[in-house]
Amino acid sequence: MRVKCIICEKIVMLDDDSPLAKRLRNRPIHTYTCDECYTRIGERTRERWATGKFTLHLPSLNKKSK
Repeated sequence: MRVKCIICEKIVMLDDDSPLAKRLRNRPIHTYTCDECYTRIGERTRERWATGKFTLHLPSLNKKSK
């Protein structure tokens, strides 16, 4: 299966029977990022987290829907 990274647009071949290929095929809303981009995002997030200025905005569980 051919997939394209959403960040760098590199085309990668995945094994058709791999769990990732099946997930991408059955749920088109899921997107693919190559290993290099995935690693880079993780490193940059950890760097921002280490500065102390990074805040994680999670949805509040106590919110009432309108």
